[in-house]
Amino acid sequence: MYRRFLLLLKAKKPPAVSLLFCSEFIRTSCSATTFPKLCYNSLSAHATKIQTSAKLLASTALDVTLASAKSTTAAMFNLQQSHGGISPRDSAAMRDCVEELGDSVDQIRQSIDEMHASKGGADFEMMISDVQTWVSAALTDETTCNDGFAGKGTAADGEMKTVVRGKIETIGQLTSNALALVNAYATLHH
Repeated sequence: MYRRFLLLLKAKKPPAVSLLFCSEFIRTSCSATTFPKLCYNSLSAHATKIQTSAKLLASTALDVTLASAKSTTAAMFNLQQSHGGISPRDSAAMRDCVEELGDSVDQIRQSIDEMHASKGGADFEMMISDVQTWVSAALTDETTCNDGFAGKGTAADGEMKTVVRGKIETIGQLTSNALALVNAYATLHH
């Protein structure tokens, strides 16, 4: 498999639309992330869009992360609304988490907008620095949200805590992967 990948790279005109070639590019790129399996699984469906572009790979990772963060924020808001019998501490943790996730969504959206607006050139360094800062801040917000459900002795110790932490951990992992791919894209320009 690796040998075939190398042969494709050496070809004068690589079959850019080849699903195998695009998928292998994603797999190889994802191997440098902290959560390579999640990275590949979340991005491989976009292989023909990404092809072999590090910029499109990073942008698509941000798009996937944004979709997941928006979906989880909505689910958290609904969960908060539907659990009227939870303790004041858990209610406050849910409220804070929804706010943190909202901030995370905004930061990821800013990153995507900045990546799409970038034309490269002299502004590249500033653009990539902004994107790295915003994605890092989003990761911090997600961690803060998850930390709100740490500890014992609350209603959140049960099913709600499991659901919330699972969703937040997935967003954190997607965000971590997106940041790694943004960093890899930045490295190509140094």
